[in-house]
Amino acid sequence: MKQLLIIIKPFQATAVLELVAQHEVEACIVDEVKGYGRQKNNLEQYRGSEYNLAFLPKVEITIWARDEVAEVLAKAIAKVAHTGLMGDGKIVTIDASWPEAIEF
Repeated sequence: MKQLLIIIKPFQATAVLELVAQHEVEACIVDEVKGYGRQKNNLEQYRGSEYNLAFLPKVEITIWARDEVAEVLAKAIAKVAHTGLMGDGKIVTIDASWPEAIEF
């Protein structure tokens, strides 16, 4: 089992989630987050508003999938989410065993 932690720009979320829906995953969580990477502390226009790039709006998608699905999915997400601009995002793959869950 692998856990994929995906941080992307908000406008890429729909395409990535459509791609995720085409694969067999065990679970998926989507959160709105803020963060920055290499761009550090610059000001930039983003959808009509000026942002301090220290903390840009991002979407965090966490997925749990079988090893073989996770590998294919990570490559496909990287291809779909890539724009070539700084701040496209990150994909982190973590080995994770699926613990016994208590459903309620």
